[in-house]
Amino acid sequence: MDSAKADQTDGAGPEGQHARPGGVANRTMPGQTAPGRTMPGRTVPGRAMNSFSPADEEKFRGVRRMKLTATGMLLFVALVYVLAKWAGNSGAGAWTGYVAAAAEAGMVGALADWFAVTALFRHPLGIPIPHTAIIPTKKDQLGVSLGEFVGENFLSRDVVRQRLRSVGIGSRLGAWLALPEHADRVTAELATALRGALAVLRDSDVQAVVGEAINRRADAQEIAPGIGKMLEKVVADGGHRRVVDLVCVRAHDWLVLHNDQVMDAVQGGAPGWTPRFVDKRVGERVYKELLRFITEMRDMPAHPARGALDRFLTDFAGDLQSDTDTRARVEHLKREVLGRGEVQDLIASAWASVRQMIVSAAEDERSELRLRVRASLLSLGARMATDPKLQAKVDGWVEGAAVYVVTTYRDEITSLITDTVAGWDAEHTSKKIEAHIGRDLQFIRINGTVVGSLAGLLIYTVSRALGA
Repeated sequence: MDSAKADQTDGAGPEGQHARPGGVANRTMPGQTAPGRTMPGRTVPGRAMNSFSPADEEKFRGVRRMKLTATGMLLFVALVYVLAKWAGNSGAGAWTGYVAAAAEAGMVGALADWFAVTALFRHPLGIPIPHTAIIPTKKDQLGVSLGEFVGENFLSRDVVRQRLRSVGIGSRLGAWLALPEHADRVTAELATALRGALAVLRDSDVQAVVGEAINRRADAQEIAPGIGKMLEKVVADGGHRRVVDLVCVRAHDWLVLHNDQVMDAVQGGAPGWTPRFVDKRVGERVYKELLRFITEMRDMPAHPARGALDRFLTDFAGDLQSDTDTRARVEHLKREVLGRGEVQDLIASAWASVRQMIVSAAEDERSELRLRVRASLLSLGARMATDPKLQAKVDGWVEGAAVYVVTTYRDEITSLITDTVAGWDAEHTSKKIEAHIGRDLQFIRINGTVVGSLAGLLIYTVSRALGA
């Protein structure tokens, strides 16, 4: 085969293999790109595998040098074989037979290993021999096998548990958190995360959720029995008396200051046919009696009106707990109050106030919130570093979470490997893999030449010794 044809086989032969790095010519093959450029008009996963980096180009040069060395050794043993045969035919002596046998076996070994190495990446001499060009034709199967291998040997429940248990995350995390600078760092990161989360949340959404939660909880919980029990206890303890005292004092002071308004109100309600002086006298009388009643009630703890009020509150507390109609009216009133716009606005504004308070506390390094979080982290770290039970709990939580992720998403993780490999261009992938491992593979050709020569020499020597 002439050199031109060998070049057309994409460097498949021994001489052609060193014509360009990794079998990539300066000209591009159909559907391929020159080194350093991505595949045109093609968008596939694993784009990094569809371009050559400067490091890849350096590896290509190393592969080319090794190919030259391996091919040079093949040419050398071929030349030695020709010269040994020529010398033997010229009567140079029996030693030429040993040299020729060694050189011949070296050529066989070199060619056999060249075929084996070449068959990994392309069809030798461009001939589609079965079970050659393994990487380009079996790329997808290799991706599936790699995914299955990772899933079975790295993402299994037992492997994950054993590895995490040997790490001792609980004790290490505790020792790390126990250092003040680390606790400060975690506190700052938590504050940043909290501010970010609050910034992402829309106030309208949170307010709607909070309002719905409050309304739902209020609808689900009947309040009348609870109010009745509380009122019953307040009356039994006499806690309402201060309120009655305050009301009496305020009512007395108001009557003293607004006597004219009270009398005018009484006179204004009198019939039109009564004389005015009668209306005035009636108004004055009503005002004086009302003022006397309020004064006595204010100054007399045992006033009958106070006792009547106590009995009323006690009876009302009992009705709130046991009377069906009273409880129903309270529930109706509760729904009306919650349904008012002012109440809903109050609920909504509560979130804005809480949010602003949390953001301010998170931004202030000396705020009570951050100081408490820091102290809690330091305390937790000290406990985790010394408490085996707490360490075991933390390790168990971490192991359980990791095992859950692995067992639940193992197929998705392995499919990432499979799909990424499937997205690589076959020829380009083959060339890139050859750039990474081709230099070592050329040592197989060199070793094949050397070992083949030694084996041929040994066989020829044994044969001659046995008289064959």
